[in-house]
Amino acid sequence: MAEEKQKPRMKVHYVGVIRKILQEKFHYKNEMQIPRVDKIVINMGIGEATSDSKKPSIAAGDLSLITGQKAVVTYASSSIAGFKVREGMPLGAKVTLRKDRMFEFLDRLVTIALPRVRDFRGLNPKSFDGRGNFAMGIKEHIVFPEINYDKVDQIWGMDIIVCTTAKTDDEARELLRAFNFPFRS
Repeated sequence: MAEEKQKPRMKVHYVGVIRKILQEKFHYKNEMQIPRVDKIVINMGIGEATSDSKKPSIAAGDLSLITGQKAVVTYASSSIAGFKVREGMPLGAKVTLRKDRMFEFLDRLVTIALPRVRDFRGLNPKSFDGRGNFAMGIKEHIVFPEINYDKVDQIWGMDIIVCTTAKTDDEARELLRAFNFPFRS
């Protein structure tokens, strides 16, 4: 008999608890109106990629370790002489997470990575884009437990964008608060 796959903890929490909280707070008429996390996009821009073209592939490897999904190397779309960037030059790496991997990453981000950030005072509650999406930056990718600190030759930052189906920032803020995002007050 095939072993049943265990559902991510955050997904179970969303379906069982968070949906009810949001339904009561915002009085949605339809269950499909309740906001949910649609996807998480993680991007690493490597500034040193202009001098060493191997760095984006190393960053993609680290990003793959962190997310559990293969990262894509991003390339420059146009040349910028001031930055010594040529069109088609590798500049960074990105990953788009959806479904179960997204919930697992969300769990690791909130419970493990953010508490390990140095001088962490909470996330900025104003980092929403007006359409219910939240963006944040992490200065060191070594806060994730998947990265072995001894094997890292360089520390990179990353941008994390949480895309939701919420129509307003207030709805998205409440959704992420229910996921235990540590917003500063």
